[in-house]
Amino acid sequence: MFSKARLRVANVLLGVTGSVAAIHTPQLHGELRAAGHDVKIVVTKSSLYFFDAATIAPTAAGQRNKNVVILDEDEWPGSSYQRGDPVLHIELRRWADVLLIAPCDANTLAKLALGLTDNCLTCVYRAWDRTRRVILAPAMNTLMWQHPVTKRHLDQLTTDLGAALHVVLPISKKLACDDVGVGAMAERDAIIALLTAL
Repeated sequence: MFSKARLRVANVLLGVTGSVAAIHTPQLHGELRAAGHDVKIVVTKSSLYFFDAATIAPTAAGQRNKNVVILDEDEWPGSSYQRGDPVLHIELRRWADVLLIAPCDANTLAKLALGLTDNCLTCVYRAWDRTRRVILAPAMNTLMWQHPVTKRHLDQLTTDLGAALHVVLPISKKLACDDVGVGAMAERDAIIALLTAL
């Protein structure tokens, strides 16, 4: 039994990883907000190669809004931890009704399947309440998608999460590397439709 019966308007934690599909993050954020969801974004370092975090709900000074876009540096700010300091990945887990990782690159998929926790996003996932839903929208090169280890990783996540896991399968099109085949992140409207239907 899930802790939320159906998600109509939700606190959505959007995880963004190092796939070229991360270029869609500003639009996906805006479309989720337009659908009435509250959205926070936790990004991996490699995802920032594909979009500028300061362009999403920027502060009046045009800087990154740390309440909307979360970096690893926000989890580990560089100063010494003191007992009683907030633990960001736990706070994010408590806040979120659903974890949406879009795009989910091959590297992060492997980390999730193996339980690795080397960034804020993977820490959130490892601490996730498994009664709450997780939506993955994989995005990677066709041969990476078709590699046997990818299926093993998805199977492991299905074993770990059961009915809480929802995968929006990648689609076939011309990829950023000029290959044509399955591996592109699903269209944003398909991702939002799945989230809304839960």
